[in-house]
Amino acid sequence: MNKNTFIIGFMLFALFFGAGNLIYPPTLGSESGTSYWTAIAGFVITGVGLPILAVTAISFVKNDARELANHVHPLFGLIFTSIVYLAIGPFFGIPRAATVAYEMSVEPFIGDKASMALFIFTTIFFALVLLVSLNPSKMVDRIGQFLTPILLLAIVALSIGGFILLKDPLGAPGEKYVSSPFFTGFVEGYLTMDAIAAFAFGIIVVNAFKERGISTQSNLIKSTLKSGIITAIGLIAVYASIGWIGAKMASQGTYENGGEILSSAANFMFGDFGTLLLGIIVTLACFTTAVGLIVASGQYFSKIIPLPYPVIITIWTLASYLIANQGLNTIISYSVPVLTFIYPITIVLILLTFTQRLFHSSSEVYRGAIIGTMIVSIYDGLIEFGLELPTITSFMEKLPFFTIGLGWIVPAFIGAAIGFLFSRTKN
Repeated sequence: MNKNTFIIGFMLFALFFGAGNLIYPPTLGSESGTSYWTAIAGFVITGVGLPILAVTAISFVKNDARELANHVHPLFGLIFTSIVYLAIGPFFGIPRAATVAYEMSVEPFIGDKASMALFIFTTIFFALVLLVSLNPSKMVDRIGQFLTPILLLAIVALSIGGFILLKDPLGAPGEKYVSSPFFTGFVEGYLTMDAIAAFAFGIIVVNAFKERGISTQSNLIKSTLKSGIITAIGLIAVYASIGWIGAKMASQGTYENGGEILSSAANFMFGDFGTLLLGIIVTLACFTTAVGLIVASGQYFSKIIPLPYPVIITIWTLASYLIANQGLNTIISYSVPVLTFIYPITIVLILLTFTQRLFHSSSEVYRGAIIGTMIVSIYDGLIEFGLELPTITSFMEKLPFFTIGLGWIVPAFIGAAIGFLFSRTKN
C-alpha cells in the first residue's frame, strides 16, 4: 500500500465517521449489556462491511451510483439514486451531523436554555461547510492529511479512558437484545446511513484515485478496496470502543440518545476537559461528513438538473441549515422509516453488483430481486412511520427472518430466481 492509499483511506474514514457513527454504538452498548460483543458484531456487518462493499461496487461504474440501479430500469435508477442522495444529504444526513455536533460540543457547556444557541452554531457550521465544499478538489488532502489524524488521536484518548476508568460490570441485555442480539445489531447498523452514504462517497474515492493517475478499472477496484480496508479497521476499532463505553455507562443512569451517553462518560472520566475533548471529536467528525455529503450530492445533482455545482450546493446547504434547526430528535424520528425502506434495496443492489457475472448482468434478475425486496421494505417503512396494517402484518409474519427485521431476504431470492428463469426462457 502506498501513501495515496493511506491518505484516501483516512479521508474515507473521516467521511464515514459522522453523527450516526457516534450516537448509535453507545446506545447499542447501553441496551445490549452482557450481549454487547454479539450485538456489535452484527452492527459491524451493516455499519462497516456493507459500506466498504458499496464503495468498492462504485469502482465498477464510470460515472455515479445511478449506473448500479440502472440495471433495474433507467427510471428506477434516477428515482432511487435521487432519493438516496436526498436522504443522506439535505433531508437527514447533513442536518443530523450539525445537530449532533451542537448537542455534544456546545450544549453540555450552556445547557438547553439558550434558544438562539443552535441557530448561531448552525449558522457558523454551515458557512464553513459551504466554504470548504466550493473547492472539492482540495478536500482529500485537507481531510486525509490533517483532520483525520487529529480526530483519531482524540478518539484514542477517550477510548483508553473508557477501558481503564469505567469499571462497572455489564448489565442484563434489554428486551430486543435478549433473543437475537446479533441480528438486532445488524438492523441497528442501518441507522448509521453508511451503506447508502457509500454510494456518494465512492465517487469521491474513485475520482481521488483517478486524479492520482490510476485509470484502469482493475487497478481502481484494487486501490478502492485497499483504502476501504484501512477505513474498515479504523471504524471497527472506534465502534467497538465507544460501544463499550455505552455498555459500561448503562448503570450510571438513563439517556435519551448515544450523544448523552458519550457526553456523560467524557465528563465522568475527565471532567470538563473530557467534555471539551468529546466536543472536538464530534465537531471534526460531523464537519467532515457534512462536507463530504454536500460535495457528493452537489456533484450528482449537477449532472441531472440544469444548475451549476456552486448553486446546487448553496441550495443544499441552506436546506440542511433550515432542517437542522428543527432539532436532533425530530430529524431521527423522520429518518428511521425512510432508512428502513432504503437499506434493504441498497443491500440487494450491492450484492447483485458483485454477483452479476453469475447471471450475465440480466436486468430481469435485478428487477425480480428489487421487486421482492421492495414489497417488504415498503411495508417495514410504513410500520416504522406508525401505520397499523394488521391484515398485511399477519401475512408478513409468516416470512422467514421477519421477527429479526430481515423478512426481505427470501422475497429477494425468490424474485431473483424468477427473473433468472424468465431471462433464460427469453434467451
